[in-house]
Amino acid sequence: MKQHDAIAGPVLQCGRHALDLSRPRVMGILNVTPDSFSDGGNYLAPETALTRARRMVDEGAEIIDVGGESTRPGATPVPQDEELRRIMPVLEVLCPSLPVPVSVDTSKPEVMRAAAAAGAGLLNDVNGLRAEGALEAARDSGLPICLMHMLGTPRTMQDDPRYDDVTVAVRDFLLARVADCEAVGIPRHRLLLDPGFGFGKRSVHNYQLLRELDQLVASGLPVLVGMSRKGMVGQATNKPPQERLHGSVAAAVMAATLGARVVRVHDVAATREAIDFVSAVLTGGLPEPGRGAGA
Repeated sequence: MKQHDAIAGPVLQCGRHALDLSRPRVMGILNVTPDSFSDGGNYLAPETALTRARRMVDEGAEIIDVGGESTRPGATPVPQDEELRRIMPVLEVLCPSLPVPVSVDTSKPEVMRAAAAAGAGLLNDVNGLRAEGALEAARDSGLPICLMHMLGTPRTMQDDPRYDDVTVAVRDFLLARVADCEAVGIPRHRLLLDPGFGFGKRSVHNYQLLRELDQLVASGLPVLVGMSRKGMVGQATNKPPQERLHGSVAAAVMAATLGARVVRVHDVAATREAIDFVSAVLTGGLPEPGRGAGA
């Protein structure tokens, strides 16, 4: 495991918000689904979602990720109209109200277009823009896009995932998707990469990907990771999803130390504090504007 040196990062223009990735940033998860593995059904109403989003921002979240379709292992696909019904009222409340960008977790081109029109600041696609028309919808949005690796579909991805070398497979897949994006006119400076922890991978694959995350960071594109409360944490700690705080924070700290620029989490306050410490160490203890610095 190689520690990643602190370097200047890009600034993503997320709609009306700029997201500076010179330090690791925290993305708060807001699922507006009835069946997500950890918090399904908790934030379906727009008012409840806004309250939760504001709390995460107060705790230090610098981007909020809204999802209307569960991608847990075994999940059934949600029709486009239902996904729109779930997320659009929430986006219409969040986007103009929050002081941070709102990301939308979707693989459907029409949902991407509607989300962009509603003021979303980033598109987060677990399918890596592989749906028909997704590349064009993402291009036309003008927004940054996170490309994720997934083997199979959420319904089938954990049936029997196999790799000769998972790090090489994930890296090669993502770089091929970057090339496809560039071919349709999406510039590299709008792209982030996500290795897809837990998406068609056994725990042994996830652990290797985390150990070798610097190999993906070496691509030069910002890396986003999502390990919060996932099975890879549960298998190591023998804890159910709601009790995986400490393991999830440890995973986020490891990822940030290896160069990840965005960590996607449920537990914002604890992760923010840990990531602030990582940032202080990697940058020589210099405080970020607006944050205090201990003596």
